[in-house]
Amino acid sequence: QVQLTESGGGLVQAGGSLRLSCTPSGSIFSVDTMGWYRQAPGKERELVATITYSSNTNYADSVKGRFTISRDNAKDTVFLQMNSLRPEDTAVYYCYVSYLDARRSKYWGQGTQVTVSS
Repeated sequence: QVQLTESGGGLVQAGGSLRLSCTPSGSIFSVDTMGWYRQAPGKERELVATITYSSNTNYADSVKGRFTISRDNAKDTVFLQMNSLRPEDTAVYYCYVSYLDARRSKYWGQGTQVTVSS
């Protein structure tokens, strides 16, 4: 079964930085779009950023200019560099990956906690 291994979350002060990583495993199919979503307590899960295989990116307005998504296709790893973090960025961050199989299967990571203190 496909597993998404996430790392890089933690507790940081406002203005600090974190770098999240996610590496999927367990599928013979090629990875297509990858990305990051987040969910804060009492709120719906929201898009943070996505990146296609050809490195076309899409960002939520709230993180533009502060976060950068990238990927290493040789390792099927997606990264999220988060700079100038704010308390409102506090959330559980979930890795997302879609595959180029017949059903365009989609998977989610278990989530990694990011907490930004003021």
